[in-house]
Amino acid sequence: MITHENMKLFAGRSNPILAEKIATSMRQTLGDVTIRTFSDGELWVRYEENIRRKDVFIIQSTNGPSENLMELFLMIDAAVRASANSVTVVIPYFGYARQDRKDQPRVPISSRVMVDIISTLGVDRIISMDLHSTQIQGFATVPFDHLYSRMVLIDAITSRGMKHDECVVLAPDVGSAAMGQSYAKRLGMHFALIDKRRYKPNQAKISHLIGELKNMDVLIIDDMIDTAGTTVNAAEAAMKEGARSVTAVATHGVLSGPAIERLQKAPIKKIIITDTILLQEEKKLPNMEIVSVAKVFGDALERIHKGESVSALFEF
Repeated sequence: MITHENMKLFAGRSNPILAEKIATSMRQTLGDVTIRTFSDGELWVRYEENIRRKDVFIIQSTNGPSENLMELFLMIDAAVRASANSVTVVIPYFGYARQDRKDQPRVPISSRVMVDIISTLGVDRIISMDLHSTQIQGFATVPFDHLYSRMVLIDAITSRGMKHDECVVLAPDVGSAAMGQSYAKRLGMHFALIDKRRYKPNQAKISHLIGELKNMDVLIIDDMIDTAGTTVNAAEAAMKEGARSVTAVATHGVLSGPAIERLQKAPIKKIIITDTILLQEEKKLPNMEIVSVAKVFGDALERIHKGESVSALFEF
């Protein structure tokens, strides 16, 4: 139990439920902050309690709409100007993480822009989970802690009682191969890989499938499900190769555009995601299980506040 009186947790409006769970896991309560949206769309933020010389932690995922980003920026600035001792931003889902390089002419490196703005505002530390690209940590001039959801996702997978020698972890693209191999090793399962070619944003075509899937239970593991095209294509390819069942596992349930319609029609027995992004009720499917990462964040924040190692949480 944390007894430090100089620690304050605050939440933006993007995912208040997760923020409340994080606070509860730490036996803390969320601080009082007022956030208003004026009729012209402008935002206004005010901390309703004294935070001078306090260690402030701001919890805010930066999924769409972009208002969530502006809200975070204003909360940071307000905390810095209120003479907080330190300001740590906790971003369970880091938006713009896929725009991490200049892959064509005349485009921004948007994830670098986000980190630059956050750093310039005066934060002391950034915390996020399962970044799409870990090189984003290198964009920051302040400490950037990268947390992993595998602790809770592995528990959710093993609770399904699958026979490990009859299961395959299928990476839906080369980018997720390292994550897939890590899960396969920890779970004692086989590994397979899909080689796909992306011909435009959110659209890709499968070129090759490497690995044996016949009569196997397949786990498709990725960092996120956005429009679900990659996940559904992988599921259909697995069933075509003779898979017995398909379970989709992802940290971030972005579920934008046609995602829900695609998942409803897909040959996927179970979908397991975390609560880094707040899902509206209409996006929750009967075969969907949402597991909470609140304790992972709570343990990490406690360690940071006490000056202890965060990486020790994931040494298993």
